[in-house]
Formats: sequence, C-alpha cells, structure tokens
Amino acid sequence: MLEKFYPDAYVDSAYTIDFEEWYARGYRGVLFDIDNTLVPHGAPADARAIAFFEKLRAIGLKYCLISNNQLPRVQPFAEAVQAYYIENAHKPSVKGYQKAMERMGTTAQNTLFVGDQLFTDVYGARRAGMKSILVKPIHPKEEIQIVLKRYLERIVLYFYARKKRNGE
Repeated sequence: MLEKFYPDAYVDSAYTIDFEEWYARGYRGVLFDIDNTLVPHGAPADARAIAFFEKLRAIGLKYCLISNNQLPRVQPFAEAVQAYYIENAHKPSVKGYQKAMERMGTTAQNTLFVGDQLFTDVYGARRAGMKSILVKPIHPKEEIQIVLKRYLERIVLYFYARKKRNGE
C-alpha cells in the first residue's frame, strides 16, 4: 500500500542530480516543484537556481515548474529561470502534470519529476505515470500543514529505505 508513495530515487538535492545521465537515458523533460525543492519556501529564484536552469537548457532538457502555489508566487520565479509553469496545480491531481508535459511536448515516459514531498509531489507523479525523484527539503521552516505531513512521510521513508536495503 505504501508503494504508491515511493519515489524512484531519493537524493539530498535537486542540484546534485545527474541530468546528463537522465538525458542519455532518453528523458527530455523535467517537472520541478519550487518551494523547498529549488529554494527555501517563498524565496525568489537565486543565482544558483538561475545557473541550474541554464545548465538544463544547455543539456537540451525542457522543464516546467508545477506548484500548488498561486500565480504571484510562481510566475516571478518562472520568469527568472525562463521556465514554463503551472500554478495552483492541485497536486497530487494528475491534471497539472499532464498540462505541464503538454506544454513541454513530452510524455510520461520521457519526463521526470523532482520534488520534496511524498504525498503531493511523488504521489501525483506516480499517478501520472512518471518517474519521480524525492529531494530532501532545503529549509526546515515550513507551513504547519506541511510539518504535519512530514511526520507521516518519515514512516513511509522508513519502509522505503528498508525495502531498498533488502534489494526489493
């Protein structure tokens, strides 16, 4: 039952993912959550994020930001990193994921999702048929509803790690 929340990979940071390798494996698009995935919650795009998206463009990857936040949060960030975006995505609903892939001209088979939350980001990506990479949150300061979900995520991640250790 918990497997529906398991990511395909769990890494420290979006910035450490080997996107050249994913491109070599046939992936052409990446969907990203913003808050606590790319920058601390509510922070603007910084020099690191801007350089990161320049690197993705140089690789040849298309990308789209998909956030449950509203337009005033998402649009300025997207403009700073030159990204397509879906605001108010209602993750884990698959509609936002599908709309993002449509904008990029990619499919679930050649698009990767990167986010910091299991019950919205990863679960939505799995429901949309995509590979997902869970990253550790950048900053511990989060809204109360997210803090509460983090307690439940720890349980799921415990079983995920146990499954990985056992080679399942």
